[in-house]
Amino acid sequence: MDFQHLEGTGVALVTPFKKNLDVDYEALKGLLDFTAKGGVDYFVVQGTTGEAATTSIEEKHEILNFVLNNNTQKLPVVYGLGGNNTRALVRQIQQTHLSDVSALLSVNPYYNKPSQNGIIAHYKTLADASPVPLILYNVPGRTASNMTAETTLELADHPNIIGIKEASGNWEQILNILKNKPKDFMVISGDDLLAPAIYALGGTGVISVLANVAPHLFQQIRQGFETSDLEQVREATNQLLPLNPLMYEESNPVGVKAALHILGICTPFVRLPLVHASEALTRKIAAQIKI
Repeated sequence: MDFQHLEGTGVALVTPFKKNLDVDYEALKGLLDFTAKGGVDYFVVQGTTGEAATTSIEEKHEILNFVLNNNTQKLPVVYGLGGNNTRALVRQIQQTHLSDVSALLSVNPYYNKPSQNGIIAHYKTLADASPVPLILYNVPGRTASNMTAETTLELADHPNIIGIKEASGNWEQILNILKNKPKDFMVISGDDLLAPAIYALGGTGVISVLANVAPHLFQQIRQGFETSDLEQVREATNQLLPLNPLMYEESNPVGVKAALHILGICTPFVRLPLVHASEALTRKIAAQIKI
């Protein structure tokens, strides 16, 4: 398998909203253009940062179709489709037009807290049902269950599972996956600040929150590794360092939407149960928006 078109930076697109919390497609078009010109390599639609938990199935389809139809640079598109009801997800896969989608990104089942065997059976069922390849997404901080290295490596042998977005923060686990994975299986950083280390250890890139705001810095990190310019990598990473924790201080995507509002790209509004950034957080983010 060759999925080089999904190497580098995938931007985990926010879903811009109007004040009445309808999707703001004009702002979404602006965000697509801004991040593409900034050097991202592919779009990730309706992941956690896109507030997939509070968009309807109809909205998800509309947002995906809008991105596909307004993708002026023809970047690859990865579509987020995950949950904790395996049968319902299979139906969603069957009911979604995926011919122009490069891969699905599917989060480890949350709330149910399945065993590792349950996680394996869940993902194999989705991969068998999907007409496009599947990227696993391990984020224990949100799902309350971790996908172990052994589970990931077993799933990596499935012909329709091509990679993992790893956001466990468990370096021993990540290193075990990198050491023992099949050659073409992609390990993608789910943490913006760990992207340089993932590149250095043989990973393929990052699916990034901050690439909504500073896509050029992630382009510089990738180019730095490609040209062995580690000083460029350090400089770009250091610019991200003070802004990164602010993205999560009041939960993602509250911080990144506040940053995008400061840049004039979209409103700061999020859907309940999230609320938009406090004045205190907005001031801290504004003090760092000079990248």
